Amino acid sequence: MIEKGQTLPAAVLSELTHDGMVKHDTAELFANKRVVLFAVPGAFTPTCSEAHLPGYVVLADEIKATGVDIIACVSVNDAFVMQAWGEAQNASEIMMLGDGDGSFTKALGLEMDTENFGGIRSQRYAMVVDNGVVTQLNVEQPKQFEASKAETILASLKQPH
Repeated sequence: MIEKGQTLPAAVLSELTHDGMVKHDTAELFANKRVVLFAVPGAFTPTCSEAHLPGYVVLADEIKATGVDIIACVSVNDAFVMQAWGEAQNASEIMMLGDGDGSFTKALGLEMDTENFGGIRSQRYAMVVDNGVVTQLNVEQPKQFEASKAETILASLKQPH
């Protein structure tokens, strides 16, 4: 599993924008930026839709006020599903990224096999990435939702470094 202090692995994440499909190379996407990246097991799933994404939607301005350039949500779903979920959640301030084949999630070592639920999906986590390097990593324990919440990340971003 990726650790604090390590550089994010090279991968391509997809985003469906108003201008069409955009393929983001992770090295370019995270270069010279401070990013809060959080991952969910699946778009439109209960905890993800009722608490995880909405927390970041509500606190987006406060999170960005701490010097964060991008807040991004990633899931092992396609970009079409991520875009539709973002629209349904009014997540205009959140970059909704699809990791359709799970290659980014696997490269991070944060995949889990949900078997007949959906196969290989992402564990629930949140990280802070500075210029491509992980400076904070909060991975949830199974069936938990605390470490990766927007409120938890915001509180840590407000701490003196």
